[in-house]
Amino acid sequence: MAGGACPAYRPPDERTGTADPAEAEKFLRLFHEENPDAGPVEPRLRQVLAQISRYGTYTHTPQELTHGARVAWRNNNRCIGRLYWQSLRVRDLRSVHSAEGVAVECVDHLREATGSGRIRPTITVFAPDMPGRPGPRIWNEQLIRYAGYRTPDGAVIGDARNADLTASALRLGWAGGPGTRFDVLPLVIEDGHMSSPLLATIPGDAVLEVPLAHPAYPWFERLGLRWHAVPVISNMCLEIGGICYPCAPFNGWYMGTEIGARNLADEDRYNLLPLVAERLGLDTSNERTLWKDHALVELNVAVLHSFGQAGVTITDHHTEARRFISHLEREERAGRVCPADWSWIVPPLSGSLTPVFHRYYDDVQLTPAFVQHSRKSEHEG
Repeated sequence: MAGGACPAYRPPDERTGTADPAEAEKFLRLFHEENPDAGPVEPRLRQVLAQISRYGTYTHTPQELTHGARVAWRNNNRCIGRLYWQSLRVRDLRSVHSAEGVAVECVDHLREATGSGRIRPTITVFAPDMPGRPGPRIWNEQLIRYAGYRTPDGAVIGDARNADLTASALRLGWAGGPGTRFDVLPLVIEDGHMSSPLLATIPGDAVLEVPLAHPAYPWFERLGLRWHAVPVISNMCLEIGGICYPCAPFNGWYMGTEIGARNLADEDRYNLLPLVAERLGLDTSNERTLWKDHALVELNVAVLHSFGQAGVTITDHHTEARRFISHLEREERAGRVCPADWSWIVPPLSGSLTPVFHRYYDDVQLTPAFVQHSRKSEHEG
């Protein structure tokens, strides 16, 4: 079956960086099946298996890398926005091993993916894990993340999700930002030859942020809220054919609920619903007044309105749910399984009003894939 179903899947050896010949063969057969112009698979397969036997790994061609990265997006069972997987722009930077090189190219990634607000799905692939030489990696969950400063009384100023990373950055020598709720963290990058991770400040011109306002409530703008324009996932490994690329930051664009219903609303993030409800004059004496629901909708209205006014690409959950169903139908017509995790595909706002709510999905693990490994740095606290 195209895509390579989970039961035979074996992850790359994180400790040694050795490629699995079975995974290599599975991917190469998939690649040649979906790219007939590449010719017969057998000569390439013999070449790759010989390389693995001699060196413990092999090198993807640029075409294999591009297709593998795109299929990894197609296989991402937690992503609702896969309709445009074939449009992913792949920046092949496998020659970059150093933390300094990664830092420079991550900034370029942000600039190129952001443009003037018309977000372009992009992935930058750095050096892979190899036998005896692990590839570089980024500690940050996303290239742009806001600091979370712990205070002596146990509170957090900023994004509580990033409190541990903020503490690590401070321990490694970061002086800290101005102390606002939206201080951009430095990148924390390590490679296999460093005695300590590199802290790399992201220049301001590479971070497009959108100030949040509401179309009906002037007071909302005075809350001083904002969010960054491009969600670049940076702590996942891209696995293609038994090779792990531990540093492969990638982005699409935001769905509004990611910001308005999760980042700003979750109690363990910015927890803004009580404040918004207070400003709206809602009765918060008990939950049966549905004050949380009312405040949540208005918070999401503000996010979509603000990004639209700023000319920054964003999508709403109703539109994206319909697009996902279109993607699902395309994949079924192509004879492929479309893996999906229901708990991630259904939006966190008005889920039952979207078509993705009313069906079940094949929640299987296919390769190529984006995965999170358990590898922990000796420098992490």
